[in-house]
Amino acid sequence: MIQTSDPHLIAAASGLGLGLSLIVAIGAQNAFVLRQGLRGEHVLGVVAICALSDLVLILAGVAGAGEALQAWPAALVVVRVLGAVVLAGYAVLAARRALRPADGEAAALRADTTGSGTALTAALVTCLALTWLNPHVYLDTVVLLGSIASTHGDERWWFGAGAGAGSVIWFTALGFGARLLRPLFAKPVAWRVLDGIIAVMMAALATSLLLGA
Repeated sequence: MIQTSDPHLIAAASGLGLGLSLIVAIGAQNAFVLRQGLRGEHVLGVVAICALSDLVLILAGVAGAGEALQAWPAALVVVRVLGAVVLAGYAVLAARRALRPADGEAAALRADTTGSGTALTAALVTCLALTWLNPHVYLDTVVLLGSIASTHGDERWWFGAGAGAGSVIWFTALGFGARLLRPLFAKPVAWRVLDGIIAVMMAALATSLLLGA
């Protein structure tokens, strides 16, 4: 029987809590997963990429890659610039969708045509770009989680396991749970509002990355 004082459980619970607190914040990655979930397009592939990417980065952080990353600041500058370009491009696309009066998104939901729309390759490439070209992902997983994991000593891998579990739980819930909001997005105006918010958020993130570079 596992006691509450079990160091493995404590480390895993700490990792789970911190991992969820970092990942729940609305960002480029979460916005994309939410949108794909609402459309019912390639949800499994998108969720898998996000979760597996986080697991790899968390593993790297627990293994000590954060120290190497901090010792090479030029790498973060490159990632910031590339990430800003990707986010700016996605902001433009979202703005165009928000300003376009067509109701294709709502019609797709009403018809439940989950196979139409964004191609699988395009969706997965976009997901990879929003994940691996986002410096905040590295700072949160590799640097921050890695640094805190090191304070757990021999239990750091349990901490990492908890953080990884948090990522899997969150992306699965966000991607597959988004369909619960589909009745709200049966109206074209709801999609335009969502895309407008995404456009502003992406533009703000791109600007902050460039200023930080």
